Amino acid sequence: MSLGVFAELVGQDEAVETLRRAAADAAGIVRAAHEDGADGNGAAGPGTGAMTHAWIFTGPPGSGRTVAARAFAAALECVHGTGCGDCTGCHTTLAGTHADVRFVVPEGLSIGVGEMRALVLRAASTPAGGRWQVVVVTDADRLTEAAGNALLKAVEEPPPRTVFLLCTPSTHPDDISVTIRSRCRLVPLRQPPAEAVAAVLGARDGIDAEVARWAAAAAQGDVGRARLLARDPEARKR
Repeated sequence: MSLGVFAELVGQDEAVETLRRAAADAAGIVRAAHEDGADGNGAAGPGTGAMTHAWIFTGPPGSGRTVAARAFAAALECVHGTGCGDCTGCHTTLAGTHADVRFVVPEGLSIGVGEMRALVLRAASTPAGGRWQVVVVTDADRLTEAAGNALLKAVEEPPPRTVFLLCTPSTHPDDISVTIRSRCRLVPLRQPPAEAVAAVLGARDGIDAEVARWAAAAAQGDVGRARLLARDPEARKR
């Protein structure tokens, strides 16, 4: 079975399975809404319970928190509901250009309340593509207290077709408030084993096996860093 949008999530089989089930459930909710003639401001329809409106992706550096959140967002917007990786919904989400998907990336040390309130308000509107409004907060641990409170209100009383995806190093109160965490579904990610990263570099990028093994070990499980090391001799020397 093709991994589609989840292909970059190396060594995260359990997380991928969780997200696949949720995406399939989300697609069923959208179909039910369309069949019932419900719009984005009404009930979205029944699901199996695999899908929920707020998620936290957590794990050590290099585990792929943002990669996982972006892939899940693409699966939610996939026109086939599978995260195929080939349709317009998948492509535009992965490229960061989908009209209904917003990525919150802090420009400084924190994410302020004004930015969060504006995003929450905009995310409450009806999805332009008829599927989901998705807000991806790539560094949720940088939310100010006021911004966290604005997000909490939205998570506590979510619009029917809005999903919040939060990325944070851990669920320690210093990273994200206990109250927000209690209203989210947790997706723990682990540092991929070096052998899994090396296998991916060989299979997908055509990297020589010895170089792939060295790069994977040196990158400590970070696929992006390993790929850079494997492709760039100067980076390897440094």
